[in-house]
Amino acid sequence: MKINTIIFVSFGLGVIMLFFMSCEKENNCHEENNSASGENESHNFGMNCMNCHTSGGEGEGCFIAAGSAVDSNLLSHLTGGMVKFYTEPNGAGTMKYSIPIDANGNFFSTESISVSGLFPSITGPSGLEYFMSSSPASGACNSCHGVSTNKLWAN
Repeated sequence: MKINTIIFVSFGLGVIMLFFMSCEKENNCHEENNSASGENESHNFGMNCMNCHTSGGEGEGCFIAAGSAVDSNLLSHLTGGMVKFYTEPNGAGTMKYSIPIDANGNFFSTESISVSGLFPSITGPSGLEYFMSSSPASGACNSCHGVSTNKLWAN
């Protein structure tokens, strides 16, 4: 009888632990994870960040907008700069959001923003700003840039 009780309690604790462990990644969207100028903790340069940084994914936090940027030679990652989102094309209207590019050339944000209907730009360390002529379908910048369109670049 005592052995059955121990087995039952152990099984019950195992089920509870499995439940909490399986929910851990489902709730990863509550984790804050934003790029910062000069930081070098990001990884997987050039890959689609949203493959992992999504609900249930392995990444820390659910990115709303993310990507990678290279220098104007298209050879090295950009080491600083900013991605901005405007209400109108070519920097017209109001700048709604900005995301810094880190030391590894990546930018990402879990902030509650909406890029739908906005027009992005990228600025490198030189301060020159380059504009995207259309509004993106999503904030997963590397799902197109470097795949079906040119890499994101600035100088």
